[in-house]
Amino acid sequence: MNFEAHPLVIDSLEVPEFEKVPKHIAVIMDGNGRWAVERGLKRTEGHKAAETAIMDVIAGAVNAKVSELSLYAFSTENWSRPAQEVRFLMSYAHDLIHRRSEELHSWNVKINWCGRKNRLWKSVLREISFAEKLTKNNTGLMLNFCINYGGRAEIVDAVNDIILSGAKKVNEKTFASHLYSKNMQDVDLLIRSSGEQRTSNFLIWQSTYAELMFIDKFWPDIRRQDLWEAICEFGKRERRLGRLR
Repeated sequence: MNFEAHPLVIDSLEVPEFEKVPKHIAVIMDGNGRWAVERGLKRTEGHKAAETAIMDVIAGAVNAKVSELSLYAFSTENWSRPAQEVRFLMSYAHDLIHRRSEELHSWNVKINWCGRKNRLWKSVLREISFAEKLTKNNTGLMLNFCINYGGRAEIVDAVNDIILSGAKKVNEKTFASHLYSKNMQDVDLLIRSSGEQRTSNFLIWQSTYAELMFIDKFWPDIRRQDLWEAICEFGKRERRLGRLR
């Protein structure tokens, strides 16, 4: 399945000065289907339109010198969607990673996959593996593609991994070492598009003290300026992390 690629100039816009930049931003890319339905299009057209938003937000994160960006691309619950849409999403994930890996590599982005292998198409896993190997020595933004990911599933899988390891006692550090991405930083800022205000089983463990922001735009309409506005708002917030002022 072929999709049109849109080249992107990563430094085409003036980057604002930020008071404080979150090290790790997690994004729930919501609203593709509703964006399409509002325009009288098939839901799959909304997923196609999402690519420009994905690439522009990644570029914005690179511009802002964010250390880590996690994108919720396909959840473990998304398998319950109509079979035709699931097939499209798997094909699209394969094609997007295939076409964009070299471009992201040129941006010094390091690509990482986060999720369950179970049920995930082998063709998608192959493309992810290639992208990870291609970018493994890059020193810029760590980009986590969360495909076939669920926060509860990650915790259950970690517990089972710990049981198999024979561990008798577990603390937070050892538990975290059994999660999908062992070196993932805690999330500082979690953003969701489409106006919905919930975290939908995304990075439950890592987002315990994340600042939450909800943008009233469908994902295909999101651009790096929206990310920058969220970063500016993040800089105004006082993060006590359970401590007194």
